[in-house]
Amino acid sequence: MGDLDGDSLIMHRSGRPGKIEIIATKPLVTQRDLALAYSPGVAAPCIEIAKNPDTAYDYTSRGNLVAVISNGTAVLGLGDIGALAGKPVMEGKAVLFKRFADVDCMDLEVDTKDVDQFVNCVRYLGPTFGGINLEDIKAPECFIIEQRLRELMDIPIFHDDQHGTAIISAAGLINALHLTGRDIKDVKLVVNGAGAASIACIELIKAMGLPHENAILVDTKGVIWQGRTEGMNQWKSAHAVRTKARSLKEAMEGADVFFGLSVKGAVTKDMVKSMADKPIIFAMANPDPEITPQDARAARPDAIIATGRSDYPNQINNVLGFPYIFRGALDVRARTINEEMKVAAAEALAKLAREDVPDEVDRAYSGRRLRYGPDYIVPVPFDPRLISVVSSAVAQAAMDSGVARRRIPDMAEYRRALAGRLDPTNHWLQSLFEQVKANPQRIVFAEGEEERTIRAAVVFRDNGYGTPILIGREEQVRETMKGLGITDDNGLEIHNARLSTRNAPYVEHVYKRLQRDGFLRRDVQRMVNQGRNVFGACMVALGDADGLVTGITRRFPECYGDVKRVIEVEPGKVAMGYSIIVARHGTVFLADTAVNETPSPEQLASIAKQMAKNARIMGHQPRVAFASFSNFGSREIERIDRIRKAIRVLDAEGVDFEYDGEMQADMALDYKLLTSTYPFARLTGPANVLVMPGLHSAHISSRLMQSLGGVTVIGPVMDGLAKPAQIVQMGATVSDLVNHAALAAYGALSRKR
Repeated sequence: MGDLDGDSLIMHRSGRPGKIEIIATKPLVTQRDLALAYSPGVAAPCIEIAKNPDTAYDYTSRGNLVAVISNGTAVLGLGDIGALAGKPVMEGKAVLFKRFADVDCMDLEVDTKDVDQFVNCVRYLGPTFGGINLEDIKAPECFIIEQRLRELMDIPIFHDDQHGTAIISAAGLINALHLTGRDIKDVKLVVNGAGAASIACIELIKAMGLPHENAILVDTKGVIWQGRTEGMNQWKSAHAVRTKARSLKEAMEGADVFFGLSVKGAVTKDMVKSMADKPIIFAMANPDPEITPQDARAARPDAIIATGRSDYPNQINNVLGFPYIFRGALDVRARTINEEMKVAAAEALAKLAREDVPDEVDRAYSGRRLRYGPDYIVPVPFDPRLISVVSSAVAQAAMDSGVARRRIPDMAEYRRALAGRLDPTNHWLQSLFEQVKANPQRIVFAEGEEERTIRAAVVFRDNGYGTPILIGREEQVRETMKGLGITDDNGLEIHNARLSTRNAPYVEHVYKRLQRDGFLRRDVQRMVNQGRNVFGACMVALGDADGLVTGITRRFPECYGDVKRVIEVEPGKVAMGYSIIVARHGTVFLADTAVNETPSPEQLASIAKQMAKNARIMGHQPRVAFASFSNFGSREIERIDRIRKAIRVLDAEGVDFEYDGEMQADMALDYKLLTSTYPFARLTGPANVLVMPGLHSAHISSRLMQSLGGVTVIGPVMDGLAKPAQIVQMGATVSDLVNHAALAAYGALSRKR
C-alpha cells in the first residue's frame, strides 16, 4: 500500500508523538475550578470513597477506565520484541477501545518476563482501573498470569489473545452448526495449535456443550493424546483424549470442524477432502491462513470457511468482542469476566449475524451481499449495532451470574444509551472507503507533478480505491516518482494537457460555457492546454474520469474558479463547501465554509436542505441552526433579516428536518441553555448543522477550530456541483488528498446509483 511503513512512522511522530493523550473532563480555568478539582475540594470525594469504596465509580474515572498491559513477549506478527517496542501496539489497542466502545484506556508496558514480578506489579493497580486487558503475552506464562491476577483482583482480567479469539470463533461456530444442521454435542472438532488462543477456544466450546472426547488438540509434535509425555504441560494435558490419531492428517479424517491457530500451509487439500460432509473450516492463522479459502473451496465446495483476514468473508476479528465485552462489564461494575459473560457475547454475535443487515452496513461492504449464510456467519466490524447488542448481553449475563456490583434497571433504555455513545460519522467514513474500494473509480489528481500528489495517487491506487490520473508533463512526473523511489507505475495514468488528443472536445465544451462571458476560443484553448485544473475538470465533465481532486499549489478561489468554468451547478442546488467538525462529544457540520460570501435567503435555505441531506447520509438526524451573533431578533440588522427570510422559505416548503434561528453558537450547541432561555425554540436537541450567515464567519470558525486542536476538521467538502470535484487546502497532507479523492470517488459512485 505505497510506503505504508514510512507513512505510519510519519503519523506516529507528527504533532504530539504517539496516538493517545489525557484530556481533563472538567473545566480547570479559574481558581475555583482548581479548588474543586484539587485542594481543598477534592477531600470530599476522598472521604466518601474511604467510607464506601464502591463510590469510586461515582467520583472518579475508574468506571470507564481500562488498562492494556503487556510485556511484549508475543506481539502479533513480531514475536518477542520487548515491552517498549510493543508500546505502539498497546496504544493502538487503547484507540480501538475508545473508537468502538467509548472506553477510556491507558497502556502499561511492564518490562519483565518473570511471571511473579509481572503479577506483583499488576496486582496493586486494581484501585486505578475498572478492568485490565492483558495483551501479547506468550504462552504458557499468559495462562498463569491471568489466573493468578483473577484470584488476586476484584475487577475483570481479560487476556484478549485467548478469549477474544475464542468468543468470536464460537459465535461463528454457532451459526455454522446451525447452517449445517448439526448439534454441538455430536460434532468432532480438531484444533491445530496449542497456544493461548487455541486453549481458550477449545475450553469455551466445551463450556458451550461440546463433549470432552469430541475435541482433538494438535501441536507441533502431533495429536495430544492421553499418555503422551513429550512437549506437554498442564494446559495441554487437560485436553488430552483417547485416540489412535497421532498426526493432524489422521485427526482430520471425518472431522466436522477444524480450528486453525497455527501457521500458514498447515492444512492440505487432501486433509480437507477427508473431513465430514459440509465441513466447517476456521483457518485463523495470521497473516496467512492454514489453507486459503480458494484451496479449501476447491477441495470441498460444501465447506463453510472463516479466516482472520479482512479480504475474505467471515473474518474472525477480535474487535467484534473486546471493546463491547468491557463496555458491558464496566457498566455493571463487574468483578470478573466469567464463562457466562463470554458465552453471552458469542451468542449475541451469532444472533446479530442472523438479523437483517441495515442498509448503511450493506453499503459499507457493497462488494458483498451481507445476508446470513455460509459467507456471513459473524457480523462485520463496522456494524453500529454491535455496541448495543453485545454490551447489553454481557451486562445482563454479569447480573444474572452474580458478578455485577450494579444492576441496570431498564435494559431497553441502556441499549438506546449504548447506541448513542458512538458518533455515526466514524462509521460513515469507514463505509465510504469500503464502498469506493468495492466500486473503484477513475480520479484526476490535477497537480500531478507534485510530490504529495504522486504519493497520494499511489496510496489511492494501492488501497484499491481506483485508478489515479496524474495531470502533468510525463517526464517531470516520472522524474519525481524516481526521486521518491516509486518504480511501479501499473494502474497509474499520466496525461499531458498540451499533448492530449482530447483537447478539441474539451475546448468546445468550455467555449460553449464561456463564449458569452467575454472569452474567445483562443482564450479557452490556452486554458485547456495550460490549466491542469481546467483540463482535469474537462475529463470529468465529458466522462473520461469520474472525479477530480486539486488544491495544494493554488488558493481555493482560484481552483474553484477553474472548476466552475467547466462544471455546472446541479439544478436546484447551491454550490458550496461544508466542513465536518468531529469533536469528542459528536460531529457538527458547518456550511458554507468555501464558496458563497454573503448567501441570499434562498441560498441559505438551499444550504440548509443540502446539509440536512448530507447529515442524514452520515447517520445523523439533522437539527439545523442558522447561526448569528443575535438570538431571535435581539439585534435588528440586514444580515439577520436574511436569516429570518430563509426560515420563512423553509416554513413555506414544509421541509422534513428540524431548523431554527437566528441564534448564537453557544445557544445552538447547548440545548439546556437554549430551552431554558428560549423555551419556544423548535429544536429537540443540540444543533448538529450550523448554517453560517456568511463566508467570513464560516471560514474563520472552521480554521480557528482546526488551529486550536482538540477536534478533527474534514473539509471543506464540495457539494452542489453536477460532477464530483474536491478542492483541498494548500497545506493538505497526503492523507488529506487521499481522503478528498475518496470523497470525489464516493460522489461519482452515488451519482451512478
